[in-house]
Amino acid sequence: MRTYRDAKIMARALREELARRQTTLSHGECLDIVARQYGLDNWNILAARLSEDAAPRQTAALAQPKGWSVAGEQRHLYEAGIDPTTPYRLGHPALVRCRYAPDDPAYPAGKAGFATLMQSVAALPYRGRRLCLRADLRTEAVVEAATLWLRVDGLANQTLAFDNMEKRVLDGPLSGSQDWTERRIVLDVPHAAESVHFGFYLRGSGKAWAGGFTLSDSDPDAAPTVPASFLPEPMNLDFTEVDQPTA
Repeated sequence: MRTYRDAKIMARALREELARRQTTLSHGECLDIVARQYGLDNWNILAARLSEDAAPRQTAALAQPKGWSVAGEQRHLYEAGIDPTTPYRLGHPALVRCRYAPDDPAYPAGKAGFATLMQSVAALPYRGRRLCLRADLRTEAVVEAATLWLRVDGLANQTLAFDNMEKRVLDGPLSGSQDWTERRIVLDVPHAAESVHFGFYLRGSGKAWAGGFTLSDSDPDAAPTVPASFLPEPMNLDFTEVDQPTA
């Protein structure tokens, strides 16, 4: 269903259809017609309304938690920090929220951005250990994904181990609106590790909360949540073996 936010698209479609019927109107005239369809006198009034709608929603600023930082792609679309209005069993949770709804003119078409609230710590105390990152997540109107992530880096920021749960079939990222849900990531920390990074992120629009973070030794019987990225040895070099197609 088209709304007045689609006025330019509607005006272009109107102009093309009239041209096919041997009637010529300028793009500006078609914009005025679309504006009048929405009960406005002209395009200038509708354009002003679109500009007002494109402004970010005015919400209380989120305080930044000590020791955490905010990063991401298209960071200007997001806010992140402590949410003082949402109760949680351990006080108040952290929140990452998109400033815009998906139908706002200011929301970028195509690939959405993301924002993460994260920490980076020295890997020395964790070398040779199997770590478990645990936290609770909650979402509201998330179109794409909200998830935990854990990464282990070596020298020159070389990634040695990484999991953001996005490849999981079960117990992966959250979307839509979901109540508090526990998620876990288990990774081995190699002796060559220099740093450990972790947090949670929101990709796309909506709101994502997180609370109850712990980073500790994993249960010895728990396998890493991401398998090794390399084959143990070369295989199927003549292409005679094939995977069964998935439904």
